Amino acid sequence: MISFMDLTREYEFLKLELNESLQETLSSGYYIMGPALKEFEKNFSRYIGTRYASGVNSGSDALFLALKSLGIGKNDEVITVAHTFISTADAIVLNGARPVWVDIEPDSYLIDPERVVEKITPHTRALLVVHLYGQPAEMDKLNEICQEHDLYLIEDASQAHGAEYKGSKVGSLGDVSCFSFYPTKNLGGYGDGGMVLTKHREVQEKIRNLRDYGQQKKNLHTKIGINSRLDEIQATILSLKLKYLDSWNKKRRKLARIYHDQLTPGVRTPQEKENRKHVYHLYVINAPQRDLIQRELFKNGIESRIHYPTPVHKQPAYLPWRDSYLPCTEQVPKGILSLPLYPWLKEEEVNRICEVIDHASM
Repeated sequence: MISFMDLTREYEFLKLELNESLQETLSSGYYIMGPALKEFEKNFSRYIGTRYASGVNSGSDALFLALKSLGIGKNDEVITVAHTFISTADAIVLNGARPVWVDIEPDSYLIDPERVVEKITPHTRALLVVHLYGQPAEMDKLNEICQEHDLYLIEDASQAHGAEYKGSKVGSLGDVSCFSFYPTKNLGGYGDGGMVLTKHREVQEKIRNLRDYGQQKKNLHTKIGINSRLDEIQATILSLKLKYLDSWNKKRRKLARIYHDQLTPGVRTPQEKENRKHVYHLYVINAPQRDLIQRELFKNGIESRIHYPTPVHKQPAYLPWRDSYLPCTEQVPKGILSLPLYPWLKEEEVNRICEVIDHASM
C-alpha cells in the first residue's frame, strides 16, 4: 500500500525531539497565548520576510480575519479564483463581500493576470491570490494591477510554505498573507492552525484584537471579535518543524523531478514557471485518461486524489454568485489527478507509481 500521505513516518523521525519539546511546553503551564506562540510568530515572520505575524486557529480563520482587518465587507468585491479550496471564497462571503471570479492559466492553474483588469469595478477592494499546489502566482503583474487600481493584494499561501518568487518567499509579496498549518501542509501541525502575516502595523493590531474576542486589553472589547488563537501545543510543534522545512521542500522537489523524468509523455506534468520555486504541496498531473489511471493506481494499492473536482463557483452553496463562465477553470478538473508526494515518500515508491501510470497510459 502506498498512501497518499503517511504522517506516521514524519512522527517517527521527529518523535524524540518532539516529545521533549512538548514536555517542556506542557510543564510550563502556558497553553494559550504564551511564549511558544510568541517564539513561533517571531521565527515564522522572519522566515517569510515580513515584519508582523499572528497565529490563529486555522487557515480559514486567517483568510477571514485578513479581509476583516482590511475593512472589507458589504457592497465590496474581491477578485479571486474558483479553482481553489473553498475557504478562499468563504472568507469573502463571510465578510459580507462578493467574490468575483477570474479564470486560471491553462499551464499553471494559477490566476490569469491578463483576466484580472476586466473584472475590476468601482466596488472592487482587493485581489485575493492563491499560490496553488505550491507554485507562486505572477506577483509582479498582480502587484502592478493592485497599485494602479488602489486595491489590496492578499496572498492565500496555504499551500506554499517556503515557495519563492524571484528569490522572495511568498507571503511577503502582498499587503497581507495567510497560511494554513493543517497537518498535510508542507509545514503542518498535529491539528488545525493558521497565520496572518503583514508589513503594516495597523493591520497587525487589528488582527491581534479580532482573534482575541475583540479585546484591546483584558476585559476591554473594542471590536466584535472571535476566538481564534493558535495554541501553545501547535506552536511548539510548528517551531520544531520549521527548522526542517527547507530540507523537506528540497526532498519534495527531488521526488517531483523523478515524476517529471519518468512519466509518459501522454501525461502532462506540472510546469514550474520561470523565476519561481515550486514546493510541490501537491503533485498534480493532467491526462485525458485520468479516470483509468486512478482506477489502475487503486488496483495496485496506490492512493490518489483530485484537487479540486468541482470549482467553487459551481458548488451549491455558491449559487448566488454563479454568474461567470470560466472555461479553463471548468475544464481542468476533468483531467487532473494528485499523486502521492511528501518528504517521507521513498524513491522506489515513486518509481512504482510511475510504472503503474505508464502501463495504464499505453
